[in-house]
Amino acid sequence: MKLQCDVEVVNRMLPTYGLKNRGKGARAVLSIGRHVDKTTQRHNVYLMICTAKDRTGSKYKADVNSLKNFLSAARLAHRGNDMDSLPLSTLTPVRARDVEKPKKKLTIVSKKDYPLTSNFPYSLEQLQVSYCKLSRVDMRMLSLKALRRLDLSNNNIKKLPDTIGDLGCLAELILHNNHLETFSEALCLSSLQRTLQHLDLSQNRLQALPPQFCQLRELINLKMDNNGLVWLPFRISHLSKLRFLSAAHNQLALLPGDFRKLTLENLDMFGNPFVHPNPLDHTIQLTFPLTLQEMAARAVANLRIPYGPHLIPAHLCQDLEVAKTCDCGRTCVNYYIKTAVSMNLHLVSHTVVLVDDMGGTDAPVQHHFCSLSCYSEFLDQCLQRGLR
Repeated sequence: MKLQCDVEVVNRMLPTYGLKNRGKGARAVLSIGRHVDKTTQRHNVYLMICTAKDRTGSKYKADVNSLKNFLSAARLAHRGNDMDSLPLSTLTPVRARDVEKPKKKLTIVSKKDYPLTSNFPYSLEQLQVSYCKLSRVDMRMLSLKALRRLDLSNNNIKKLPDTIGDLGCLAELILHNNHLETFSEALCLSSLQRTLQHLDLSQNRLQALPPQFCQLRELINLKMDNNGLVWLPFRISHLSKLRFLSAAHNQLALLPGDFRKLTLENLDMFGNPFVHPNPLDHTIQLTFPLTLQEMAARAVANLRIPYGPHLIPAHLCQDLEVAKTCDCGRTCVNYYIKTAVSMNLHLVSHTVVLVDDMGGTDAPVQHHFCSLSCYSEFLDQCLQRGLR
């Protein structure tokens, strides 16, 4: 959309240098169109002014809502409507905040600075609201569609709204030192699966994470220190991009078997009440023969057959979400033999914070076996390693 007209661009900095604008316009082409932002790779609406001296043009990012009103007034004028009936404002100098560069970052660390009557700037990409005693997430924050970093640390938030998952650009979510007791399944299945890279849940009241947590496959940095976690998700190896993991000072007695498949740069598991494992101590939860439900569930998992609540009962989907992997590579769901073996954490991480005050870096890892033969083979291997 282009319009040939006389345009006068006023530089509001001229008076500070003792200069005046020349006061007459230049012939120009005013265009409205889309342009790709190179930093975000997103299409935005811009106004572009091209003159004889600047044929490539100067681009000005337009607020979509304001642009709609602008074009509506122009359309009415074009139709020849009575000038007095047009929704036009008097041409006056604008306020400084109207011509300031859109605000990208805002930090609020005091309750007295928290905006009660005004909205957050729509253009925000980074927002920190700390030490404001928030008991819930302000819904006004959830309309900030450009937000990439949200820091709500040091508040009193007990529950996260599922609509945080609608923030389609959110890469960092900092929730350190709140009162969170759960992290919902809906958040794990939201658009955060594609965007979230840094998640800080440290110093909350979490006791467990849902199995769907491992759908957040873009995570690189995960902090869960100082909670009450009693176990980690079974399929934690699905977080294949994870490089920094911190879960110190929780209530972890064992690590899930999938933990062995992680490839980390830094790992901190200090201060957990890890048990001292013995491979001969085991729990047998097998029936002979296996139930039809168990055999069917194993077949779905081993053959990678697509499933969902629209195909099979919902409780079977839940069972498959927490299915275990035997050392032989096959899946077991509700029937298995379980034991634990000590593992040096340097096998999964380049740098390891000591596990205890004794300077150890070993931690117990669960092993599940789908049959007696798999468990017997495992014991034979342990015996052979012991003889060596």
